[in-house]
Amino acid sequence: MENIVLGIGVAALAGALATVAGAAEDTESDIGSQGDPNSQVQLAPQMGYNHRIFNKAIAGEPPAWALWIAIGAGVAWAFMIMNVNPVLSIIIGSILASFVQGVYATTAYLGRTASLAKFGQPVYVDILKSVTPVTVAHAFVAIFTTVTIVYLMNAVLGHPFPLPILGIIWGIALGAAGSAVGNPFYGKERQYQNQKFGAGVPISASGNIVRYAEAGERSSLDNGWFTSKFGGPASGICFGLIVFFELWRHLIFEHYFGGWGSVMMGAIIVLIITIMARYIEVWARKTYGPYTAPEEEAI
Repeated sequence: MENIVLGIGVAALAGALATVAGAAEDTESDIGSQGDPNSQVQLAPQMGYNHRIFNKAIAGEPPAWALWIAIGAGVAWAFMIMNVNPVLSIIIGSILASFVQGVYATTAYLGRTASLAKFGQPVYVDILKSVTPVTVAHAFVAIFTTVTIVYLMNAVLGHPFPLPILGIIWGIALGAAGSAVGNPFYGKERQYQNQKFGAGVPISASGNIVRYAEAGERSSLDNGWFTSKFGGPASGICFGLIVFFELWRHLIFEHYFGGWGSVMMGAIIVLIITIMARYIEVWARKTYGPYTAPEEEAI
């Protein structure tokens, strides 16, 4: 009974940490234009719309966050093996992973923006100085909370995977949650506010992102303010619920096959979902078939 109560408490704490991680991840991503529509931010100068939006999108959010969380978890794991305090180990690992994220953001912004020099897009040093620390700060919050989650899973719940592997798995999940949930707020609700809601983005408007704010030119910090109110909390709730419900699978089946019961049940769930998705796809193809043009009525 005591172990069950402890497991429920860890699941609740991990869900709360994941909510904070999701909100920080989406805010960091939108400040750096790593979410959709980052291609439009890159395209804008080529269409004659120079801007002051920070752009560091050289990788999708899931692989990028898998790398940063795995670095933080791996470094923390190495320090724990040397009998360093776990809290201090997680902090050191998160700081080093955030430093790597800062290097990534700096080189990505300089590289992507420098490639647009022939279209008249300048590299703004003040943007680099002001935005990069903000992205690093949000990255630290997301990395620290997620590494803490994987540590709780390994040390308290007895998950058989080591911290670096758990870091890769949950880093991918974190990036996917922010990309799927928060990006519509950033892209369609913010970068294209000059288009009528629900009208989509016609080809003639490609690259015509919103470049001016209430006072002067818009910067990515303004996007961070917007994201922290809408896309960030939505992404946080999504990732928090994923972690909370996912841990229940581990709590129920961890006692079977030496701790591997939860892993086997996870594989079975993925297989069931894959079969269901395939069945729905085949059913949809047979039911609706290929697209056919409407027949013209005879005059």
